[in-house]
Amino acid sequence: MRSPCPEYLLIDISNSFTKFAPASRKTLGRVSRLATPALNRRAFAAMARPGQKIILSSVVPEKAALAQRAFARQAAAGQLLTVNAKLNLGAGIDYPHPATIGADRLANAAAVRDLYGAPAVVVDFGTAVTFDILSPEGNYIGGVIAPGLEVMTDYLFQRTALLPRINPTEPTTAIGKSTRAAMLAGAVYGYRGLVREILGQIRREIGGRRRIHVVATGGYASLIAARLPEMKVIRPNLTLEGLRIIGNLNFPS
Repeated sequence: MRSPCPEYLLIDISNSFTKFAPASRKTLGRVSRLATPALNRRAFAAMARPGQKIILSSVVPEKAALAQRAFARQAAAGQLLTVNAKLNLGAGIDYPHPATIGADRLANAAAVRDLYGAPAVVVDFGTAVTFDILSPEGNYIGGVIAPGLEVMTDYLFQRTALLPRINPTEPTTAIGKSTRAAMLAGAVYGYRGLVREILGQIRREIGGRRRIHVVATGGYASLIAARLPEMKVIRPNLTLEGLRIIGNLNFPS
C-alpha cells in the first residue's frame, strides 16, 4: 500500500545549494540537496508530488522566478507559498524596510521563535554568514552579514599567486608548519574569533543578563560552532523547519 503524500514540499534556494524536503505539519522528511545553478523546470517538477502544498524560500531571484513558472498550477490552486515579510511568521518584525529581509532569514526567525523562544540569535553559515536577531519581545530586529568561510578562503586563492585553495577542516595547531596548515589555522580560528566577537556585541546591545538562545545552522555550522561555548545548539535544517512552521501558520489545517 502506497504511503500517504506528505502535506508539504519545502524548498530553500540559497546561492550555492538548494535544499528541499517533504514534510508533514509536525516533522521534516528526508532532506535532499542540489547545486542551485543546476535548478531547472524539470528539477522542480521532480521534487513535487500531486496535492502537496509548496513553501518556497529563495535568495536567488532568477531561480525564484523559475520556480514560480514551474509551480504555476499549484499557485493557481492556492498551494504555493513564497516566503516574505507580509506572511504570518509567528514572530513580529521591528525593522525599517521589512521587504528587504531575505526569505531565508525570515524562515530562520520563524523557526527559532517557535522552537526556542526569544531573545534569540540564529547564525547561518552559508555563502555569507548571517546573524538574525529576535528581541526579548520576539520581534525580528535586524542582523549582521559577513563573508562566508569558503568565500574568505577562496578569495585568498583567487587573489594571490602562491596560496592554494583549501577545504576548511579543524586545524591541529595554531602554528602552521606549511602554507596549507597556516591558512587553515587562520581560516578556522580566525572565523571563530569573528563569530565570538559579533555574538558578544549583540549580547551587549540586547542588554542585561537575560538568557539568549543562540542557534547555529548552515554548511559550516558543525565545524565552527563545535568549539564555541557560546553556541550550544546546532540545527542543520533550521531554515526548512522555519518553512514548515510558516506553512502551518499560513495554510489552514
